[in-house]
Amino acid sequence: MIPKILWFKMDLKQISKWAYLLFVIIAVVMGLVVGYMAWAEGSWAAVSDVNGWVLLIMLILGVIIGLTSLTAKEVTPFLIATIALVVAASANVWSPLGQIHGLLDFWATGILSYIVAFAAPAAVIVAIKSVLTMAKD
Repeated sequence: MIPKILWFKMDLKQISKWAYLLFVIIAVVMGLVVGYMAWAEGSWAAVSDVNGWVLLIMLILGVIIGLTSLTAKEVTPFLIATIALVVAASANVWSPLGQIHGLLDFWATGILSYIVAFAAPAAVIVAIKSVLTMAKD
């Protein structure tokens, strides 16, 4: 007798929530790894190739989330959170951490950069979908 393979039924909403969580974890881990590499080399310019590839991957993951997830009631909180992330990233609020230890600044900058690189394209797609929905009504 051939054993049956168990298939778990998950709807798209559950899958997208897990995917979003996984992508945030990837952003944090890559921020720590590439941030350490940049600290060891002394600047972000020294790891620009790796940084560029990670940013590209995060952008692609953000597009995937933007196309596949978020219900209508989640749009506004998601867009507000993304705006807050972009503002925090552009304000360079982590620079005082460099006075404690340089590695902390590189880690914080890397993590925030990768989360923004993931959230921004998702926010753009969600915003466009929202505008299209409003235009239909």
